[in-house]
Amino acid sequence: MNDLYEAPKEQVVDTSATTTFHLFLSYIVWFFGGILGYHRFMLARPLTGLLWLLTAGIAGIGWIIDAFLLPGMTRDLNQRMVPGPYDYNIAWIFFLFLGIFGVHRFYLGKIGTGILYLLTLGLLGLGLIYDLFTLTRQISERNQASG
Repeated sequence: MNDLYEAPKEQVVDTSATTTFHLFLSYIVWFFGGILGYHRFMLARPLTGLLWLLTAGIAGIGWIIDAFLLPGMTRDLNQRMVPGPYDYNIAWIFFLFLGIFGVHRFYLGKIGTGILYLLTLGLLGLGLIYDLFTLTRQISERNQASG
């Protein structure tokens, strides 16, 4: 009889170990930069992020709809990305606030490009555009390589 009660405990998955993005951060980025698609870039949807950037969130309507889609987008990304020593949330906060100085690159252990970003202000912004499209993937690759 005890075996019946023990079985469900073995099937429980610790979700804290697999959480890569926090929904709260997704909503913060959506609120302040969503009209420009920053939340979509962060959630590894660069094509729709570019569409939002070029159309002001499709005239604001898509931005409002994303408020309801954000939990699902965040959950989907958490299932695809590799957890590890590099925290996605911290890297994106560094990128959004200090990216022009390359702090996110130093955090990821990319010292050479971090110094280059620091000296050239993010390669005069071109490096920041590249990172906007690829940062989530870069973090996942770093986590996979160190895991």
